[in-house]
Amino acid sequence: MQLSLAGQRSFAESPGDFLRDLGEFRDFGRATEQLVDGEIPYYVNEFWTAGQRRSHSIHEISYRACFKAQLPEFFISRLTRPGATVFDPFMGRGTTLVQAALMNRCAFGNDINPLSVLLTRPRLAPISLGQVREALRAVSWSKGEIKRSDLLAFYHPKTLIKLEALRIWIRERSPPSLAEVDPVVDWIRMVALSRLSGHSPGFFSGRSLPPNQAVSVKAQLRINEKLGVEPPERDVEELILRKSKSLLRDGCVTQRSRFSLHTGVAWAVPAIADESVDLVVTSPPFLDIVQYAADNWLRCWFAGIDPSSVAIDSHRTTEAWTKMVRAVLREQARIVRSGGYVAFEVGEVRNGSVLLEKLVWQAAEALPFERLGVMVNSQQFTKTANCWGVINGSKGTNTNRIVLLQRL
Repeated sequence: MQLSLAGQRSFAESPGDFLRDLGEFRDFGRATEQLVDGEIPYYVNEFWTAGQRRSHSIHEISYRACFKAQLPEFFISRLTRPGATVFDPFMGRGTTLVQAALMNRCAFGNDINPLSVLLTRPRLAPISLGQVREALRAVSWSKGEIKRSDLLAFYHPKTLIKLEALRIWIRERSPPSLAEVDPVVDWIRMVALSRLSGHSPGFFSGRSLPPNQAVSVKAQLRINEKLGVEPPERDVEELILRKSKSLLRDGCVTQRSRFSLHTGVAWAVPAIADESVDLVVTSPPFLDIVQYAADNWLRCWFAGIDPSSVAIDSHRTTEAWTKMVRAVLREQARIVRSGGYVAFEVGEVRNGSVLLEKLVWQAAEALPFERLGVMVNSQQFTKTANCWGVINGSKGTNTNRIVLLQRL
């Protein structure tokens, strides 16, 4: 299992050094292809491979459309030193922040989704399996009562009673008004959120779809009918311990890192001070219609969040999306120090007809950034031309496209 490569990487003293290193990169047997499309320089290579995608076990929390930990590790190791501050304005499940903490950097993050804090914060503090086991013994598992009979589409009655008991226990020990969150309670809530529904016996539910998003009650009833089954009883305590053991098999952060987590829009994070960030590694939502309530209703139920109160924007046109990105980059220009970097990852959408990196490049124009280029991290390219407009994951390719900016 490969943890971090930071100790094997040399720190880039200047953007010229970093770009030269990209141009000379051939760690996995291929030389970097350097291309120019209009005014945009591209660097195409396999900068992290499918075979190397075995990051630290603590990252293994399911979340829709998240990048692998090798992506932020690549930039953190090369563009920052220990103690530096790394920020992600679209933190999602917290991959950038957790990787930063594992590498002894300060972890700053933001997301419009309040679940993001609940999925990220517990992994930024030291924790042990013994602490989790001891805390779970204090739960009165018979204290719950079924308040939503529709959830029986997912859970055996005895399992649902235990989940309601766990919700009561968490609410009593970690109410919204509490200034200091109990890290063990925080951890147990995070693990429970990751086990609510899925397609294997490792989840609290009967057989459902993979856990990145919840299906509706009607859809789950159809699944049950098709399979001819009812949700089996699950041992909630044992499943939480089992998942905790898996998450912690490589250890955890060795000391409580300095972190700052926020819930709100990415283009206005006033709690982050001017010029306080050394590196931004992020990936915005792409040109998709996000059905927040449909995807997250089950997690919101468990966490006590009203999904209708989460104002997630949908950017259906390239013009609206570009305008959003420009607003986000303007905010990054405020918080990133002079000489700091932004690594802005995008993907391929609409059958490859829209190359989002070109829209990011356009959005950064006239802002106080030097536009250094675009990295294309590719696996199994059949030819160089495939990096222009190929559907992600098809025709022998799978790519990350990262626009590299430096704060002037």
